[in-house]
Amino acid sequence: MPNRLRNRYLYTPRQKLFAALLALVVVGLPLGWAVQRATTPEDRSCAPGVARPQGSEECVGVNGRDGYAFGVPELGEVAALIGAENATLKDGEYATVAVLLPLTSPDPGMRVKVLHEVQGAYARQYRANHESNSETPKIRLVLANTGRNNAHWQTTVEQLKTMTAAPDRLRAVTGVATSSAEIRQAVAALTGAGIAVVGTTITADDIANGPGPGHNRFPGLARVSPTNGDEAKALAHFGRVNAAKALLVQDTRTGDHYTDTLKSAFSASLKGAPYEPQLFTSPTDPTDEGTTANTFRQITHLICDTRAETVFFAGRHTQLRQFINALGARGCAERAFTVLTGDEGSYLGADTLLDRRALRSRLTVRYASLAHPDAWLPAPGRPVPATGGSTVAYKTFVTDVARASKKPVALADGQAIVAYDAMATAVHAIRQATPDGAAFPDLADVPTQWPQVKGSLRVQGASGWICLDNFGNPYNKAVPVVELAQDGSQRFVAIAWPEGEPPAASCLPPRRG
Repeated sequence: MPNRLRNRYLYTPRQKLFAALLALVVVGLPLGWAVQRATTPEDRSCAPGVARPQGSEECVGVNGRDGYAFGVPELGEVAALIGAENATLKDGEYATVAVLLPLTSPDPGMRVKVLHEVQGAYARQYRANHESNSETPKIRLVLANTGRNNAHWQTTVEQLKTMTAAPDRLRAVTGVATSSAEIRQAVAALTGAGIAVVGTTITADDIANGPGPGHNRFPGLARVSPTNGDEAKALAHFGRVNAAKALLVQDTRTGDHYTDTLKSAFSASLKGAPYEPQLFTSPTDPTDEGTTANTFRQITHLICDTRAETVFFAGRHTQLRQFINALGARGCAERAFTVLTGDEGSYLGADTLLDRRALRSRLTVRYASLAHPDAWLPAPGRPVPATGGSTVAYKTFVTDVARASKKPVALADGQAIVAYDAMATAVHAIRQATPDGAAFPDLADVPTQWPQVKGSLRVQGASGWICLDNFGNPYNKAVPVVELAQDGSQRFVAIAWPEGEPPAASCLPPRRG
């Protein structure tokens, strides 16, 4: 009886059909979804021209069309301004300049640097399009992200190389802001493709061209910042350091072009010094804290054992901050020390991990800045040099950069100033290369302009005059010496000059061997 009822009520034709359909739904839908996922490429796009490379969640590529900020909230405002400005441009009336930066870097110091550089670049784009006496072509600005530590530089550079034809007409790349192996390769790839490059804050001596065979490694590269060698010479002229009472603390990690060339430049300034360099080894990623703080604690004991009064530091900003913190807690607190370093010192003003108490322990920290907001403003007892830069050029920049944010743009680290000048140099070359009656220049004609950017054709930079030698390097560029004040602010001290004094009014570089 039970079996008969079960057969009658549970296995009717209708129920069998229902069971079959249910099985199809339970088994078939997941199977179909799995097949579709396996056969359909994953959508890794982020925005037009931007996607996530395999194995990465960073959005990498080039965008300037719709104000995309690469997922970085701090860039939202200025990216939207760039998108809005680009939207006003008509096809055929503009040339494109790309700002190549690690836009998605998680390092707090780098994020601040990136924001200020993009703000400076936009400020100069706006002036080029609206306040340049209707000069042509107009300038379209795009953001090019190389990712954390510039790890995806190749993806982005390959994309830029496809943008030289219409409708983009890419004619220059600026930004290129870190003296790293990746950036060196990126510059080589771009200039090798005939694209003009204007470096903002690259200072390594070996990411530059020069006289002699084999030294024109980056044809079409120009820079608006002095090399590490010039920074070291300017510091030496300014400080008149007694080598007998100085020593060098240097990173042993090789392959970092900023650090490698900085320690070479400082070593040249310390000929005859009685002490061998004190060594530390930074992590592969120098923005990591690593264990170098322990090493610096030991180095400070050894420094107290010397007669040194001046310490030259050749390393990146994370290790510089650790060293300063350790030196502030030194045992020989009664002795005064001065730390001199390169432009990575500009990061310290915004570094929340810097122990400000160290700056109140008879410790003076000074660095060669690339620019400073007080450098070209007169002050009591500090007149502006008659040559090498001007107050008018700096005040023009201040007016322009105010458009880049509703809040005042931070200028103390000099990044916005230098980025503005790099953009000004790129615009200058693009327009000088444009033949009469033409809408825009040929790609090959832009990088040939650098040898003529001097004398009366110099760029009146907000950071100082930009007079390029025949190899695209700034001649005797102003080097602001900046001191970290006790509250952590960045106090301008004076302008130093690689040649020992400001350039002549003609600003014509001398012949070099």
